[in-house]
Amino acid sequence: MSIALTSPAPEFALPGVDGAIHTLADYGSSPVLVLVQSCNHCPYVLAWEGRLAAIAAEYRDRGVAIVAFNSNDADRYPEDSFERMREHAKDAGFPFDYLHDAHQELARALGAERTPEVFVFDRERRLVYHGAIDDNRDEDAVSATYLRDALEAILSGNAVALADTPPVGCTVKWRE
Repeated sequence: MSIALTSPAPEFALPGVDGAIHTLADYGSSPVLVLVQSCNHCPYVLAWEGRLAAIAAEYRDRGVAIVAFNSNDADRYPEDSFERMREHAKDAGFPFDYLHDAHQELARALGAERTPEVFVFDRERRLVYHGAIDDNRDEDAVSATYLRDALEAILSGNAVALADTPPVGCTVKWRE
């Protein structure tokens, strides 16, 4: 079960595919921080990946930091290894940071269960939205844009109307 709304963002220090270690404090100047439980191989992640990249590019100039992180057990799922993450991010041209949560500490701290699963934190780094990117894996069938709606509300100084939606996707591949 994910952390409760209004919970603080957990601290982290994780390696990114860019070669740097990224911490919660690194995103301190952003009015909104979006953490996305992700991976390389899940068909749901792959279906939403382009939309997430578009959102990241669209909202970057408004100060929104989108950070994807992969917590899957790379021993059992080698396609989710750090090296494969680097290749995937480069091939996909990610406009956001992609971090490796090898010890699964961030995923556990957030109570993440699915890939993809979105956690949106406001300027005070309190959870204000949790769930899916939008309401349909098939881009042509989307009728509700949960993440965009949440970002617009926060950036406008309003409460998020629909603050919790069920994440849809593959399960996090936990270490045994």
